[in-house]
Amino acid sequence: MTRSLKVAVIGAGVAGLVVARELQRESLQVVVFEKSHQLGGTWAYDARVESDLLGIDPNRDVVHSSLYKSLKTNLPRELMSFTDFKFDEKVYGGPGMYTGHEEVLKFLNDFARHFELIELIRFNTLVTRVEVVDLDITEFVVESNTNGVNYVEMFDAVVVCTGRNTQPRLATDIPGIKTWPRKQMHSHNYRVPEPFRDQIVVVIGNGPSAVDISREIAMVAKEVHMSSRSPLVKVAKSDKFNNMWQHSKINCVSEDGWVTFQDGFSIDADIILHCTGYKFHLPFLRTNGIVSVEDKRIGPLYKHVFPPRLAPGLSFVGILERTFPFIIMECQSRWIAHALSAKVSLPSEDEMLSEVLKYYEEMKEKGLPEHSTHQLGFQLDYIDWMWAQTGMVMEKNIRNMIEYWIYCLMTAGIDGYMDLFSQKYGIY
Repeated sequence: MTRSLKVAVIGAGVAGLVVARELQRESLQVVVFEKSHQLGGTWAYDARVESDLLGIDPNRDVVHSSLYKSLKTNLPRELMSFTDFKFDEKVYGGPGMYTGHEEVLKFLNDFARHFELIELIRFNTLVTRVEVVDLDITEFVVESNTNGVNYVEMFDAVVVCTGRNTQPRLATDIPGIKTWPRKQMHSHNYRVPEPFRDQIVVVIGNGPSAVDISREIAMVAKEVHMSSRSPLVKVAKSDKFNNMWQHSKINCVSEDGWVTFQDGFSIDADIILHCTGYKFHLPFLRTNGIVSVEDKRIGPLYKHVFPPRLAPGLSFVGILERTFPFIIMECQSRWIAHALSAKVSLPSEDEMLSEVLKYYEEMKEKGLPEHSTHQLGFQLDYIDWMWAQTGMVMEKNIRNMIEYWIYCLMTAGIDGYMDLFSQKYGIY
């Protein structure tokens, strides 16, 4: 009789929960480490903000969640479900297809209770070290701290599920930005619009959060000026808000408070708000250089999951951006569980590494920066490949919805895709 592997899962957010469910189904021994007192990860709203609003000070008290109070999902309920546990079958609040973060957290708690995952979680436990012990047999030492008490344990495998929305990434390449004397903050510390009342605000970024937060701030601010480095963004005044403008990239900021954009416009601003995304921060991970964590790239990772030299013992779930997270996390988790239980075989170390290096080379040829390594770009090919590894089949209605959602994003853009999608599938 073969020994059941002991697997550590770092984090009890969406990724950690679905990983634990899949590992448990394969009769593996699972321990989930969660530094908070509750599950949910970034979906557990925290009204606190950090003392350093830019997130630069390494000694600050870190707040894990980046949710703002009014946040609603930008994906419909159907695309935030699991194959055998559907969000759209639950009734938590209103009838809208775009749900609030409170409902998502309730859904995750119900998921954990339904699959009896809560007893696997060690709450209030911070992982301080994950280190490779023996490359020949691939063992890992996991050091953790629970309420001030240190523990050191051995595991056969580790799955990192710590999320990607906690460590702010700033627009530091703008001339003068580091010494600008007025208030700056990152969207990680945005909760409510009131602090922006009657202020002139410059928002850097044009992703979903930047658009959403800018609209909310415009309800109370004197002016809101959005800045984007994308050449596809149209420089114009907002059609929906008389006090909001879209500009090109910031050219420079001055010590007297003025912000100058490349389109020639300048404004005497009160606040600069960085909606510029996040970078990976895994201070506990020690692999003797086998896995590197630089800015927004963890590598080398085969299919954004396995480091070739340590596969399948070490894996990562939930690091992809611009995708359908719940769907992808489930198929990644099942692939990992099947690899650990020997139901599926991975390519050789050399084959996996070769594919990763080929991917890096293709990025260079396309002129893509390293920080876009894990931006999937809503590619269905990756999802299809991942599902096929364990014999999963996507429901036809889900595929149709995904394809139409992508069409709406490409047609109506970041400012109107949700409206276009809702016209066919339902209401907000």
